[in-house]
Amino acid sequence: MRKSLPFLSLLLGTSLLTTTPTTAQQADRFAYAVTDMQPQGVGWSFLRKINLQTGEYSQVLLTGNDASLLANDATTRKQFNAPLNDVRYGNTVNAAFATGVAAMAYDKRNNRIYYTPMLIDQLRYIDLKTMKVYYVADRGFSGQSQKSSDQGNIVTRMVIADDGNGYAMTNDGTQLLRFSTGKKLEITDLGSLVDDQANKGISVHNSCSSYGGDMIADDNGNLFVFSARNHVFKINIESKVATHLGAITSLPAGFTVNGAAVNDENKIVVASAVQASSLYVVDAKTLVATQYKAGVTAWQTSDLANSNLLVSGAKSKGTVTELVSRNNIPNSGDGKINIYPNPVINNQFVIQFNQLDAGSYTVQVTDVSGRQVVQQIINVSGENHAQTIKLAPSSSKGIYLVKVTDQSSKAVYSTKVVVQ
Repeated sequence: MRKSLPFLSLLLGTSLLTTTPTTAQQADRFAYAVTDMQPQGVGWSFLRKINLQTGEYSQVLLTGNDASLLANDATTRKQFNAPLNDVRYGNTVNAAFATGVAAMAYDKRNNRIYYTPMLIDQLRYIDLKTMKVYYVADRGFSGQSQKSSDQGNIVTRMVIADDGNGYAMTNDGTQLLRFSTGKKLEITDLGSLVDDQANKGISVHNSCSSYGGDMIADDNGNLFVFSARNHVFKINIESKVATHLGAITSLPAGFTVNGAAVNDENKIVVASAVQASSLYVVDAKTLVATQYKAGVTAWQTSDLANSNLLVSGAKSKGTVTELVSRNNIPNSGDGKINIYPNPVINNQFVIQFNQLDAGSYTVQVTDVSGRQVVQQIINVSGENHAQTIKLAPSSSKGIYLVKVTDQSSKAVYSTKVVVQ
C-alpha cells in the first residue's frame, strides 16, 4: 500500500475550509497540514499546523498511521468495542489516516477537522478539543467503495463553505458531495459538475489538467478548485457549473498544488506534495505565484485546511479580491444571458443571467412543433445568477427553442439548443 502513495501524491490533493476574514484579528493565521514524518516523505499520515505568519510547521499533532488505537463511532459517540477489520486493508483501517489523506476541511464552529482517507470510502473527523477521532461507520461517503484504477472516483478536495456545510469532490468531478456539520449528519451527492462553455476545451473532468489538488470557498457561495496540475476552476454550487479561470504561473518546475488555504491577508497560500522548497502565495486576480516567507523550508504537504473564506467583494465594501476568469468569451445574443452546455446533455442545461436587472423572469422551452415542455419562473438576484433547467427524462432528442421574458412579458432573449 505504501508503495502506491508517491504516485497518488502527484494527482491527489487537499482541501481547506473557511470563515469570512472580515478583519485580520478574526481570520486564521494558521492552516492545518497533512505531511509525512519526514519533510520530504510521502506518507500522508501526520497532522501538523503551519504558522502562516512565519511559514513554520509545528510538531506532529496527530499520528495518523497508528492502527492500535480504537476510534469512536460518530453516530453513538462511543468507542468501538473491537478493532475494525476490512477485507482489503485488514486492521489498517483502524489508523486515523489509513491509506493516506488528501482531503480535509476545518470546521471552526465545532472545532473539528473533517476528512476522508484516500482509498477508504468513509467520512471521518477529529475533535480538536480532545483529539479523539470519529468515523461515520453506518454509511459510505461517496458510495464508491471500490476505487478505480485511474483514481477518478477518489475524493481529493474538501472544504467548509459559507453556508456552514462541507463540500467534497472526486478527482474526475462527477461527484460533488455535501455533508452537514451539525448534530445530525447528512451526506448528499449533488451530482456531476458541468463545464462552462467558455472553458475552451479545458474540462474539470480531465485527468491531465484537473485531478487532485485542493479546494477553497469564498464568501459568496462559490468553491474554487486548485488542481494538482495548477489549474483553477470556479464552481457555482447551485448550478454545479465549473468555469476555468486559468493556470497558476511562476511556480517552480515540478511544483504541484496539493494544498491551498486563504491567509489573513486574503491571499491564497499553496503547498506541494512533491516540491518541498517553499510555500507560495497566489494573487487571486492574476494567478501569479510568488514565494511565501522566503528562507523557510516547507514540508511536502498533501493537504491544507483553515477556516478563512476568500473575500470576493460581493459582500464586502473593502478590497475586492475576486478570482476572475482569463477565458471569458462574449456570450451569445447581447451578452446578458448565456446557456450551456449546448448541445444539452443529461436533459439539463444552465441558464446564466449576466447583466440583467434583478427581478422575476420566465423561461419557456418549446419543441419544434411549438409544444411547451418547460415553463419556469426565476427570481434573478443580480449579476451572474445561474439556474439549472431540467427537461423531462422522456424528452426527445432534437432542437428546442428557449425564450426568456421579463415581468411585463417582454421577450429579452431567445435561442435554440440541441438536446442529445
